[in-house]
Amino acid sequence: MAKQDRLGRAAAELRECALAYPEAYEELPWGHTAVKVKGKAFLFLYLGDDFLSLSVKLPLSGRISLTFPFASPTEYGLGKSGWVTAKFTPTDDVPVDLLREWVDESFRAIAPKKVLAKLESAAEALPEAQDKPPAPKPKRTKKRTSS
Repeated sequence: MAKQDRLGRAAAELRECALAYPEAYEELPWGHTAVKVKGKAFLFLYLGDDFLSLSVKLPLSGRISLTFPFASPTEYGLGKSGWVTAKFTPTDDVPVDLLREWVDESFRAIAPKKVLAKLESAAEALPEAQDKPPAPKPKRTKKRTSS
């Protein structure tokens, strides 16, 4: 498999993942893919001739994400607001599962509460969620009264 093909497949998978969120749509400013919800971007994705880069907002895991060798604070001052950029070359392994988690965190950080409610109700409607028995309720204990 060609190394560049791996980057292309990773980019396509991450784009598809981002567009699966409620009310997510794509715009192409500056030749980059920007996936947005309600006018606000939660993923910037660019596949160049010799690299793949993506930027996401990570308010919860941003600091720890910067410990990965492929991650750095996003330029243009966005890094100060929790945006992280990951960059990969054709020789790099792209951790798509981790990046999907980052896309999810970014969507949840950017999307309005009404859109997040749609996401939660869609998750509840999934068949695997319906197959699971309800969680047991904690037992209440009666207080003993001393006589």
